[in-house]
Amino acid sequence: MLTAVFALTGALVYGAADFLGGLASKRVSAILVTAVGALSGLVVLVAAYPVLGGEWRAEDVMWGVVSGVTGAVAISLLYASLAIGPMSILSPLTALVSAIVPLAWGLLVSAERLAAIGYWALGIALVAVVLVGFVPERGAVRPSLRGILMAIGSGIAIGAFYITIAQTSDASGVVPLLLNRLVNAAIMFAVIGVLALVALVRHRRPGAVMGEWMPRSAAPSVVGVDPTDPPASPITRTAGPARTLARPAPSDLAAGIRLAIACGVVDVVANVLLLLGIRAGDLSVAAVLGAMYPAGTILLAAIVLKERIAPVQWAGLVLALTAAGMLALA
Repeated sequence: MLTAVFALTGALVYGAADFLGGLASKRVSAILVTAVGALSGLVVLVAAYPVLGGEWRAEDVMWGVVSGVTGAVAISLLYASLAIGPMSILSPLTALVSAIVPLAWGLLVSAERLAAIGYWALGIALVAVVLVGFVPERGAVRPSLRGILMAIGSGIAIGAFYITIAQTSDASGVVPLLLNRLVNAAIMFAVIGVLALVALVRHRRPGAVMGEWMPRSAAPSVVGVDPTDPPASPITRTAGPARTLARPAPSDLAAGIRLAIACGVVDVVANVLLLLGIRAGDLSVAAVLGAMYPAGTILLAAIVLKERIAPVQWAGLVLALTAAGMLALA
């Protein structure tokens, strides 16, 4: 019961973080959003550590560091795949793979066992993951092999994050998450530093890294709208091809940083909820429900941005709630 509650709530909060991250990546580069979000999340965890606590065991420290590496790989591949597109296919593909990997690990390696209703619920949940993350788009094109491989790689890395964080002991508290954020932030800021150095070598402004590492029109966004198009129905569309590499205006930079900070804070809350869900029960259940994070994104887009939720996504939401209820009874 607690696993289903924590995991599904965590998924909705993850969706909120993605919503904020998507808005931020429309103003500054996706890599800067990721780095700032990781740093703000680290600050929150450091501040909360005296209250939440946790023991520093060597094995837990190792798994925390590994989870930070897998997280950085997952984010990088996710952004790269969504920039290639089409988002309507690659986004749910990533979510589905991210659910299947820890599900297989939990059932086959960890020998987790559920009641009969639980297995039916997992099947329904996997269908819900695809439907919730599906964004119908006009004139959709067939995804390239490169985009598909990156989406699958991102899903595997996200699944690996679930698996590695599940290896930590209850006594470790939030220590693994703290190390996860530390490693993630270090990797992302190191990448920014390398890009800035390259910019200097090429006699360009290092600040261009903030806006030119990934064209903002191609940066992944939960609202999925091309900045050059009118904001008619972003929730049912995907970002268009890159057209410009303009540096962000100071106002955009400030707004993007603020949104990235908020994204990192919300994401940490989701991490904690997921960790609680995994420790309260089975990894397979927590991972599948956690993969429903697009639900939080589309609900926020509908409430805040007044975007239309596609019928197929409503069907996914209903199936997600049904599966969660069944898993709570399993």
